[in-house]
Amino acid sequence: MLGLSLEDIIISLTAVLVGLTVHELAHAAVALWLGDDTAKTQGRVTLNPIRHIDPVGFILLVVAGFGWAKPVMIDRTKLRKPVRDDILIALAGPASNAILAVLLALALRLTLGLIPFGTQQALRLTTTVFFSYISMNVALALFNLLPIPPLDGSHLITSPLLKRSPTHAALLYRYGTFLLLAIVIAERLTKVDILPIGKAVNAVVRALLWLVGLG
Repeated sequence: MLGLSLEDIIISLTAVLVGLTVHELAHAAVALWLGDDTAKTQGRVTLNPIRHIDPVGFILLVVAGFGWAKPVMIDRTKLRKPVRDDILIALAGPASNAILAVLLALALRLTLGLIPFGTQQALRLTTTVFFSYISMNVALALFNLLPIPPLDGSHLITSPLLKRSPTHAALLYRYGTFLLLAIVIAERLTKVDILPIGKAVNAVVRALLWLVGLG
């Protein structure tokens, strides 16, 4: 975060806070809807960010672009269709971020169209806040859809495998986590986009703004 103004830091922090909170709430709410009240009993069906944020993961996400929130725990035995429901719960997080990004883009379009800004500074601050929030939610959606444990997208593989071979599912989860960490570290050391999430995020944000008439 070196070189950023206090204003930029505050915007980045709040964007991460909102994005992670919505993401984890979606996991918890869908789990409850599908019959598992584990997350509810742990106080996770809430918009209170304190319930969802892991301090270390939060700081790393802001500083290094890679971090995590407190995982939402589920009890597969309480799910009506464990494989299907586990996948739905996992995908709820990225889906919530994608939906929020779309709503924010629409809100930015309405804000710019309805509110007369008296100064360029006010206009710049408004667009910066919206752009940061939109970009963060798109980033959380895309990154978490990667099929690498422990990311949400991996449940498309590990959930069916868990029913057939719990041992293999556990191995995939364990070594997938190491693989993800290795990729992130390699990207930082080599400056090579092994997982070009940044480019994908920029492309999606540009397309989203174009769709709402802000191209």
